[in-house]
Amino acid sequence: MTHVQSMLHAHTKDLGSIDRTKLAECIQACFDCAQTCTACADACLNEDMVAELTKCIRTNLDCVDICATTGKILSRQTGSGTDTTRSMLEACRAACMACADECGKHASMHRHCELCAEACRRCERACAELLAALK
Repeated sequence: MTHVQSMLHAHTKDLGSIDRTKLAECIQACFDCAQTCTACADACLNEDMVAELTKCIRTNLDCVDICATTGKILSRQTGSGTDTTRSMLEACRAACMACADECGKHASMHRHCELCAEACRRCERACAELLAALK
């Protein structure tokens, strides 16, 4: 059991109909994606062709901020924040899709972009699955 799962199970509030497994997977995917995008942006900055990677770096950093914030919001289960949660999940899906698409353009030349695109697609799927479970 991951720490995310342990914390959700230890929460004193009844989470109702929320699928704890999907919630835990999405939280973990958000934080994994944020870390991977941070590392990818850093690796891009170290490339000789850094000028050609500015859009990739920007997209990575946008994805970092949105994924980290989404993971934090999903970790808060006290009170009602369903509309905010849905909005963040939709924003996170969009940011991950954009980042995966951009990194995918460089994946054949840069392994870090390939790995980043994979993490973004995983997070995008986790957000979509949780969104579907919330509706």
